[in-house]
Amino acid sequence: MRSALGGPRLLLRRLREISAEPVSAQARLDKIVVQIAANMVAEVCSVYVLRADQRLELYATEGLNREAVHLTTMHAGEGLVGLIAKSAEPLALSEAQEHPSFSYKPETGEDAYHSFLGVPILRGGNTLGVLVVQNKVRRVYSEEEIEALQTTAMLLAELIASGELQAIEDPRDLALYRPASLRGAPMAEGVGLGHVLLHEPRVVIKQLVAEDMPAELARLEHAIDAMRQSIDEL
Repeated sequence: MRSALGGPRLLLRRLREISAEPVSAQARLDKIVVQIAANMVAEVCSVYVLRADQRLELYATEGLNREAVHLTTMHAGEGLVGLIAKSAEPLALSEAQEHPSFSYKPETGEDAYHSFLGVPILRGGNTLGVLVVQNKVRRVYSEEEIEALQTTAMLLAELIASGELQAIEDPRDLALYRPASLRGAPMAEGVGLGHVLLHEPRVVIKQLVAEDMPAELARLEHAIDAMRQSIDEL
């Protein structure tokens, strides 16, 4: 499969432009899957987002039935998409329907597609969803294509983590906001009471692809020098 639009670098640039457009979250996702499908010469591109109840929901698609968006769901571990979410590993198949984990969702109309490539949408070690492309012909996806889709999934991870999808879904329904359980290490026997404060500064990533690599490396060196100076002062 050869990129129709110039490879992953140009794709990421176009996705960055879409991310800056003043459109709704759903319209942004719809444009993103169209761009990915065209760039990777795929008939299908779909984005599944993991909810707090550990179910994966189809949030956007190019190629499958649009009526299935926000209707099709599956448990983590169910089907090929669920398998990717559970293992947090990419999966490339030339004949998806022969895989033992294949689970057919009739409302999507995916029975016409044979080849399947899916990658987890990861951020901070957590799975936020799954990005999938599919083709009607049986084909073997290359390592370069898998890597390109993984890189693209990084941008989608930032979109999900930014909170923009709250406009589509109750934020409490997304896996990003699932409760966490922490265990402390006791220093002595007894009962202790205290307060827990979570510090997670908001870092907004506006550009994932460097247009001028020497300039970006110079900025990185400057930031490292500033950090070292700050540590020395402390």
